[in-house]
Amino acid sequence: MKTILNIIWLILCGFWMFLGYLLAGALLCVTIIGIPFGVAAFRIGRYALWPFGYTVVDRRGAGAPSCVGNVLWLVLAGWWLALGHIVTGIALCVTIIGIPLGIANFKLIPVSLLPLGKEIVATDEPFAAR
Repeated sequence: MKTILNIIWLILCGFWMFLGYLLAGALLCVTIIGIPFGVAAFRIGRYALWPFGYTVVDRRGAGAPSCVGNVLWLVLAGWWLALGHIVTGIALCVTIIGIPLGIANFKLIPVSLLPLGKEIVATDEPFAAR
């Protein structure tokens, strides 16, 4: 079932969201200071490309630097990416078959707003990062 949902996701919105994360990551990697943010964008972009079967967990030991980084991320790229998830989530929820995909888009909003201090793991091992 995960594979079918991922294929439908990829066709309807996953590829476009992936391109948005790639663009954000490339723009953020232009400066040395932005490289950690660009890496986070690439990591979330991979998750946005194929989300079913994976989940987001908090990473242990992510303290004040990730908090400060999340504030910068929110200003630089986070709200644009979250807006993209909101728009595509609403558009997908218009059809019955798109409702699970729209809900998945809404679940990606928190990680697109505040990605630092998070880790993406397979759903069968959500506590592996802890």
